[in-house]
Amino acid sequence: MFAVDPVTHRFDEQIQSKIDQKTKPKGALGQLEGLAKKVAQVQLSRDPNISQLHIKQPGLLVFAADHGIAQYGVSIAPSEVTRQMVANFVQGGAAVNVFCRQMGFNLEVIDCGMLAPLGAKGVTEHRLGNGTEAIHLAPAMTLEHVRKGFEAAAEVVERHALSGCNLIAIGEMGIGNSSSAAAIMASLLDLDVQKCVGRGTGVDDKTFELKKALINEALKMHRSKLVSPVHVLAHLGGFEIVQMTGAILAAAERKMLVVIDGFIASAAALVAVKLHPAVSDYLIFAHQSDEQGHKLMLTHLNATPLLSLGLRLGEGTGAALALPLIQGAVNFYNEMASFDSAGVKNVV
Repeated sequence: MFAVDPVTHRFDEQIQSKIDQKTKPKGALGQLEGLAKKVAQVQLSRDPNISQLHIKQPGLLVFAADHGIAQYGVSIAPSEVTRQMVANFVQGGAAVNVFCRQMGFNLEVIDCGMLAPLGAKGVTEHRLGNGTEAIHLAPAMTLEHVRKGFEAAAEVVERHALSGCNLIAIGEMGIGNSSSAAAIMASLLDLDVQKCVGRGTGVDDKTFELKKALINEALKMHRSKLVSPVHVLAHLGGFEIVQMTGAILAAAERKMLVVIDGFIASAAALVAVKLHPAVSDYLIFAHQSDEQGHKLMLTHLNATPLLSLGLRLGEGTGAALALPLIQGAVNFYNEMASFDSAGVKNVV
């Protein structure tokens, strides 16, 4: 249902020349130079006549849902914490609220299917159910759930785009969702579960072994049905991972920049790239989390994260913290003098 075009490369030489002619040695701004080039490629693909890059009305979307597998002891927290944390988002008291206020993100919280709705102003209700089925016992959801989730996410992205937004960041909240993300990773990349599963919220050794065992059970049960990325979502995913995937696809279709948070958001990005490889042209990976499988997943996505801060909170916190770096890349591209304009002899 999405059509994602790759970015144009006809301006690449022009973009690189502009970066190289800034008053600095070539490559001296490190990752910021590649980041500026990516932003320029995306924005020139939208409008080849622009003379300056811009980040407009950046939006951070936090998708929340519950997971059936959480009832079987894979997390230190019960599923009820998902709803409690969403209430905290609404009240403005979570880390993501603090960082969004500081960085200038417009925050939207979407209930994709918690155990029960919060019924509070400030939460967008795109519920696909009261949590998924436990993936080691049954498919998480139906293919129809995936389709409806994609449609709901596209509506959210469209609304932000119509408000003038050209950069969307993706975050999540859902007790048990690192189990789902690890299962998705193991399936799509054909990896041993041992390489994909981390300790999530910080589980002890006994819980960690249980978590790996249940994910292995899930993969064994559904193996013959995991015939496409959409089927992987239906059998192993979460309602919030489905809608994150849909949002990534919808934003890439609109040629918007998409900032990916941590391990769970990266799993959604992995599904999106498997569905449409051109999606990778629009993705900025905010950080490498402390979750065990995240570094390996980023490697498979050929992604270089902007930050490595030992984060493992989720919520979109890493994505929020990355915004000043993106703005810095845009600003040096737009405002930094060239050797010619500054009267500096380019000896590099």
